[in-house]
Amino acid sequence: MKFHESSVAGRNSFTGYGEGYVQVNNTRHETSVIVTAGRILPWSATSFDELKTGDFDGLATMALEIVLLGTGMKLRFPHPRLTQALARARIGFEAMDLHAACRTYNILLAEDRKVAAALLFA
Repeated sequence: MKFHESSVAGRNSFTGYGEGYVQVNNTRHETSVIVTAGRILPWSATSFDELKTGDFDGLATMALEIVLLGTGMKLRFPHPRLTQALARARIGFEAMDLHAACRTYNILLAEDRKVAAALLFA
């Protein structure tokens, strides 16, 4: 699926997605990634089943309002102990499937929210 141009010029936004990939500013990504308005970072988390508390610690230091966890092709919920650092930093957290995370990120970005999408493909 490709997205239409939006009002987020100059910031990182999702421009498309499909099975096993997302596009940020028309650049394809096929491995775990963290996307914010100003940065695209590789994410050390490789799969939902391998998530650990340390995978969320860096996100807790990024001055965000909300983190969207894209859990691959199906929605899965991580154990709350994994995201404690986000709760301590008073950062909202939502889990959703990968494609929903992309769409929701773009909406929140357009509202000038401080959002990050942390995306897993497996």
